[in-house]
Amino acid sequence: MAEKRGSSITKIAFLCLFITTTMMFVLSLRGRPGLFDHKTMPAEKLLTVFNNGYSQTSNQSNAESSNGSNRAILANSEKQRVEGGGFQVSCNGNLKEPLKIFLYDLDPEFHFGLLDWKPQGNSVWPDIRTKIPSYPGGLNSQHSIEYWLTLDLLASEFSENPSSREAIRVKNSSEADLIFVPFFSSLSYNRYSKLSPHQKKSKNWELQEKLVKFVMSQKEWKISGGRNHVVLAHHPNSMLNARMQLWPAIFILSDFGRYPINVANLDKDVIAPYKHVIKSYVNDSSDFDSRKTLLYFQGAIYRKNGGFARQELYYLLKDEKDVHFSFGSVQRNGIRQASQGMHSSKFCLNIAGDTPSSNRLFDAIASHCVPVIISDEIELPYEDILDYTEFCIFIRTSDAVKKGFLINRIRSITKDKWTQMWEKLKQVEPLFEFQYPSKEGDAVQMIWQSLSHKVSSVKMKINKSKRYSRFVPRKRRGLRTRTK
Repeated sequence: MAEKRGSSITKIAFLCLFITTTMMFVLSLRGRPGLFDHKTMPAEKLLTVFNNGYSQTSNQSNAESSNGSNRAILANSEKQRVEGGGFQVSCNGNLKEPLKIFLYDLDPEFHFGLLDWKPQGNSVWPDIRTKIPSYPGGLNSQHSIEYWLTLDLLASEFSENPSSREAIRVKNSSEADLIFVPFFSSLSYNRYSKLSPHQKKSKNWELQEKLVKFVMSQKEWKISGGRNHVVLAHHPNSMLNARMQLWPAIFILSDFGRYPINVANLDKDVIAPYKHVIKSYVNDSSDFDSRKTLLYFQGAIYRKNGGFARQELYYLLKDEKDVHFSFGSVQRNGIRQASQGMHSSKFCLNIAGDTPSSNRLFDAIASHCVPVIISDEIELPYEDILDYTEFCIFIRTSDAVKKGFLINRIRSITKDKWTQMWEKLKQVEPLFEFQYPSKEGDAVQMIWQSLSHKVSSVKMKINKSKRYSRFVPRKRRGLRTRTK
């Protein structure tokens, strides 16, 4: 019995000794900063956001729960930036320089010459400080992104603080992140794609051939294999010839409807918005009750390819009392009528036509009319940072053409839900606005931002392509045999 008690006391004594020794060891480490340096320990990320002009610092969880009124939604909810030292600074303190773009000095026949601008002196570019060549209106303007991007690059040379811009022009291609090809391809298609009686090739086709010859002969293309080149082909029918030869480049497109997947895809290319045609709804004081039309569509009803749904929906909806579904065009005050109709409607239909996308979506956003998207193959601008479900309704085509499905779905949306989406539309509207001079968070700056997301992938592909290119092996000699 005594032996057992002695054994128990010994165990307790050893346990106390172990605990005491461990505590002394831990306490001794607190005085050694090399081991537990609190500066090296992970801390919550701090974000500085701007709300109604006032700066406020909060931890990341608070920033994520903040409402949409602060400017965090515009650029990148994870990478808010403030100005400091002439450069853009991310929340983790890293300097973010603007995207550096080398602009090919193409002959004016490829860009502003298409707007009937005549060069003065040796410059191929207009002096935008004195006069800016105007772009044609109407439906021409919806695919005018090459015009706005080129103007913004030219303006970066005269900026008082170029480091604050999303993109700047550089004169040395070796310093550039991307190479910009300033061909106004959509305008070329709209104006010069038809053959004249004496022509074998249209002017649009000839310009594409000349462009391909020029671009592929440049050292910048040969070094990169074209991967870092930016080619604009926003109109679905633009660059029909050149696209198959310039496919390694980054295309800026409205959708992928008429492209093979190996020629254009989200991995390498950028989807850009259309420029809306109807008037913006400035000082919108409407509400759910004042917008009397429930659902609005005006446009071409009979379309090719994926546009069959328009015809089906016309017959399903034409007799609904609070639905406007009719044929319309830009002629005979069509744009003014569409503006009035969208401004007075709660929901606006965006249905696939000949291609997955249409300008109607961006007209609806400018009207603060909640878009109802029926286009299964549509790709949307900035969707890596923008959640379209917050201000759009998506319905599969197969469901939409079922009797009663679409109208019942729209009628089920409550006044509070619609108002929430309407408020969000007003917040995101500036992201789709093209203008000169460009402003922070508008469509031009957002497209540059989308291009900047491609740079690291492009550089990796270029670097990988160089792995074995510098080594040219000597011609192998066959085994020699002795001859007697």
